[in-house]
Formats: sequence, C-alpha cells, structure tokens
Amino acid sequence: MNRIEECRIIELPKIADARGNLSIIEQFKHVPFEIRRVHWIYDVPGGLNRGGHAYRNTEEYIVALSGSFDVEIDNGSEKKTYALNRSYYGLYVPKGMWRTMTNFSTNSLALVLSSTDYDEHDYIMDYNEYRLWRKNPSTTLLSTENKTSTKVNDPVVKAMMAEGKSVFDCSLCELNKMHDAEGNLTYIYQNVHVPFPINRVFYSYDIPGGEDRGAHAHKKCHQFIIAASGAFEVVLDDGVNKRTVTLNRPFWGLHVPPGVWASEQGFSSGSICLVLASHDYIEDDYIRNYDDYLEYLKEQRH
Repeated sequence: MNRIEECRIIELPKIADARGNLSIIEQFKHVPFEIRRVHWIYDVPGGLNRGGHAYRNTEEYIVALSGSFDVEIDNGSEKKTYALNRSYYGLYVPKGMWRTMTNFSTNSLALVLSSTDYDEHDYIMDYNEYRLWRKNPSTTLLSTENKTSTKVNDPVVKAMMAEGKSVFDCSLCELNKMHDAEGNLTYIYQNVHVPFPINRVFYSYDIPGGEDRGAHAHKKCHQFIIAASGAFEVVLDDGVNKRTVTLNRPFWGLHVPPGVWASEQGFSSGSICLVLASHDYIEDDYIRNYDDYLEYLKEQRH
C-alpha cells in the first residue's frame, strides 16, 4: 500500500502577465496520471471541512485556485497536513489515502483533477471501514456493496461533437451543481459533459478588473471555458458573425470548437478563468493574428 511520503507538492508553471497570471496542468507532464475528471468546490463557509473519504484506485491533484485550505492525509497509521494557498502549486494524492479538506478561508475555490472515471465503488466513506481495508484490501465494505456504478450521459454532447467553424456551433452549457451546506461542487467528466478528452487544464488569475485576455483561435483544439470565480465576457468571431457570451456562474461553461476566434474581456475583480482543453500545448495549433485567422478560413473553404 502507498506510504504517506508519496503525497507531495507539485509546482506548476506560472506565466506572469500584466493582464493576469496563467498556470497550466498537462497530464503526465505536470501530474503523473491521465486526467479523466475535473471538479471544483466553491461557496464553502469559512472554517468548515470537506472531504473525509478515500479512493481505492483514484489519484488526485488538488489546487487552491483562490483563498486557502488545508488537506489532511491519513494512511491509517500516520497523518500529515498540507497547506494550500497559492494558484501555482498543488498537492498530489496517490490512491489509497484518506483525505480531508479543512480550514477553508472565506471565498476559497478548490480545483481537483482525478485519474479515473466516476465509480461509486471506488469510494470508501467510513473511516473505520477504511482502516480495515488498509489492513486487507480484499475486504468487502458495507458502504459499497450492492451498489452499481452510474454513468452520466448528456444528450447535448453529440450535438457538440461537430468541429464547426461558426460562432453558432459554440454551446453554453449549464453544469451539475451539487448543493451542500459545506460548499457547492460542480464536476465534469471527459467525453461526457464535454465532447473531448481533457488533456490539459489551465486558468488565468490575478486579473485586474476590466482587463481583456485571449484573442486567438485553434486549428484542432477544443476548449471549455468556465468563470470559476467572478465574471467576464467571451467574444466569439467566425470571420463573418460575432457573438458575445457572458460567463458569471461557476456551474456554466462555454464550449468553443476549433476554428472559432475567441477573446475574453471585461473581467470583474477577483475573476478566475478556468479552461479545459482537448490537446496538450502545441504552439503551431494557435492562430494569434486576426489577419492570419481570416487567411486560414479562406484556405479551409477551398
């Protein structure tokens, strides 16, 4: 079984910019696993705790996008506490660890990346059962027997699959919001709530109020954009039509398929722009000059 020393802080790239900082998380490069699920926890009353469970098979990476909180790790025989309070590093938690998130500051926002598809059988929710399982992993646990794994499937996903070149192919989606007195949670599964694998996650933070960001298109990469905190507008352009979408809820997201020019503008103070992307960072996939974008569209039509 995993030792508590296998938990570790992993620093992320921090790209400084007067318009706001940006950090990137790529699977197998910045975290040692494939990203299968993403969720974020928000509206947690100051001082409350979250979590209190373990996974049999899931690895996690936890980041404090804003505010601060502690993550208490317990392997059944020893404990360790990690303080998270910066957007450019996070805690890697291997499978088999009991973890609890504690001491949330007011307005904290926690981002969690997971290595597996959702399976309720993977959860261990009772600490006494967890200790039994640590001693004997073949133990059948009362909290998980006679349950079936649920697979969420959103019919909107098929309609989002098309790699359209029009602003009208961009979809504004309302995501699941799990209400809890200890804070709300929104989650996304790759190829379920978004029509692509989540190979990269990045986010902009420390953005001055009223600032603009973005202004580029992708040749192949899909993006799903969320206002994890605050509010901003996404201006979409396909070379003919323009469309402006306001994002101001952490449970709304905008799917932008490749071939559409997008920019973010009018950030409110304290905003965090969270983006899930279908591809790793490849500079050649970006079109950063608008005249080059128009030329690219002409080439695609022939």
